Amino acid sequence: MKIELVRDPIDGGALAEEIKAGSDGAVCVFDGIVRDNTRGRRTLHLDYEAYEEMALTQMQQLSEQAITKFGVRDVTLVHRLGRLLVGETSVLIVVASAHRGAAFDACRWLIDTLKKQVPIWKKEQFVDGAVWADGEPFPEEIAGAAQ
Repeated sequence: MKIELVRDPIDGGALAEEIKAGSDGAVCVFDGIVRDNTRGRRTLHLDYEAYEEMALTQMQQLSEQAITKFGVRDVTLVHRLGRLLVGETSVLIVVASAHRGAAFDACRWLIDTLKKQVPIWKKEQFVDGAVWADGEPFPEEIAGAAQ
C-alpha cells in the first residue's frame, strides 16, 4: 500500500506499473486532472491545501477499508498539494485486484469517499475570481457499498 501527499508532479504510469503483481487480473486507475473550467468559468489553476497528518491517516484508513470491503489486493493513493495547472494530476488512485469488478468498485468508492471525508481543500482560481470548492455529493448508487 502506498499513501502519499506530494508537491511534485505525479507519475501515474510508474505508480500503476509498480503496484502490479502476478495474482492480479486487473489494475484500475483513477487519474483526477485539473480541467480548464468549472460550471462555465474558465480555470487558471487550482491550489490544494491539507491538514496533512490527518489526511494521511484517513487516506491510509480508507485504503485499508477498500481492501477489506471490496476484496482487492492493494491500493495506491497519492494526492498532490500546492499549485496545479490545467492538465496536471491532482489525485491518483490505483487499485490492484484479481477481478476487474472489485477493482472498479473500490476505485470509485475511494475517490468519492476521499473527496467527502479527507481534509484536503481546493481553491479554484478563475479568470474572474477565486473560490474554495465545496465537496461533491456522494453518489447514491454506491453509497451502500461502503456499509
